[in-house]
Amino acid sequence: MTERAGGFEDPPAEALAATAAVVGLLVAPARLRLMWAPVQGESDVTHLTDRVGGALPAVSQHLAKLKLAGLVRSRSGGRRQVYRVDAPDAVALIRAVVGRPTARSCPASVPAQDSRRTLTKDT
Repeated sequence: MTERAGGFEDPPAEALAATAAVVGLLVAPARLRLMWAPVQGESDVTHLTDRVGGALPAVSQHLAKLKLAGLVRSRSGGRRQVYRVDAPDAVALIRAVVGRPTARSCPASVPAQDSRRTLTKDT
């Protein structure tokens, strides 16, 4: 890390790249849901598919990407694969972002004309 003004240090480029890769994976709503579901315990692919509301092949592909990134881990549970989250730092990020109050995290509740309005001294 390199020191900057004010005593703050910049993280190494590798750390920023790794973080961007994880955040990039979580941009897809389906993957975010898949990370949220196993946070509450292990789940098999069928259960995760039901929770996410997607097609089994798509959910399997999302899980494969998350597994490749080291965010989830799987084990055989008989004839099924059981998944669990294997990234406490990602879980903390998800809880911080998803756990925000709905009113703050849901800009769709603000009328479109109000969201484009600029603030002036009089408002």
